[in-house]
Amino acid sequence: MLLIILISSYDSSMSSDPTISFADLHRGDRAEVVGFGGMAEHYRNRLLSMGLTPGTAFLVERPAPLGDPIEIRLRGFRMSLRRDEASALRVKLL
Repeated sequence: MLLIILISSYDSSMSSDPTISFADLHRGDRAEVVGFGGMAEHYRNRLLSMGLTPGTAFLVERPAPLGDPIEIRLRGFRMSLRRDEASALRVKLL
C-alpha cells in the first residue's frame, strides 16, 4: 500500500500543464489555441468570431514597436491582439 501511494504521488508531481499563456509567446513561435481562461465573455466571443477557435494553429509574426499589440497569422489573414487582453488565451507550442 505504501508503495502505491509513493508511485501515485510521484506521477502527479511529474505531470505538467503543456499549455502556456498567449503573453508568453515570442516572435516566430507557432502555437495552437487550446482554450480560453478567465477572459471576458464578449472578448472570447469576438476572438471566436474572428476564427481564433480551439485547435487553430497560428504564427506570431511580430510585436508592435513598443511590444503591444502582437500580430499573428492564422487561416490566411493577420490579426493583432493586445497582449494583456489575450493573456488568458491558453495555447500549446507547435
